[in-house]
Amino acid sequence: MTSIRYLLILILVPLLINQLSKNLLFDPLVKGWWINKPSEVFLNSSQEERGLAELKRFREKIRFEVLVGKTPELSTVAIEERLKDKVTQITYKYKIESAEAVGNIFADIVSVFTFIFLVVAGREQIAILKSFIDELIYGLSDSAKAFLIILLTDMFVVFHSTFGWEVILENTLRHFDLPENRNFIYLFISTVPVILDSVFKYWIFRYLNRILPSAVATYHNMNE
Repeated sequence: MTSIRYLLILILVPLLINQLSKNLLFDPLVKGWWINKPSEVFLNSSQEERGLAELKRFREKIRFEVLVGKTPELSTVAIEERLKDKVTQITYKYKIESAEAVGNIFADIVSVFTFIFLVVAGREQIAILKSFIDELIYGLSDSAKAFLIILLTDMFVVFHSTFGWEVILENTLRHFDLPENRNFIYLFISTVPVILDSVFKYWIFRYLNRILPSAVATYHNMNE
């Protein structure tokens, strides 16, 4: 019970600190400073491309609504006014997004330091938690151990997990408002899972095969 409570503390406390510091401290400070900067709208080119695509879709929507008779014929001046209003909305939207990304960076740094502090300050609890996990894993049957190994490797290593990697990378880049470079994403997906697969096989050969030989044998049989 002590181990589970400390594990929950390690997970929940950094998350809680992240949300509190972001919503109560960093977001108000960064947004108040960023929004008042007239020259700063986009943090990167991919964000700017999304803004331009949004404006283009809005312009095409106006034309479509006029063609199908949903709205009356608009003069050039009226169209320009509507476009200016949309630009104002897009500008504000991406200023908020950029400010939130900056706030995310500071909040995540605070969370990392909080996690490190909990680990350093709770060395005894870490040792107890490690013993608890070891007992839990060693208490499983060989087939259960092999199933967990296959489940984890299929989720993070093998090639049919590439879509999951793509979603994780895109959300991570957007979380920090970094450019969503497709070449970088595809390069990462084509190399990192292969490296992880090699590391995992080496780990099985050098470590797991020595301490859990029967589980490794079951793993190979299930994988065939």
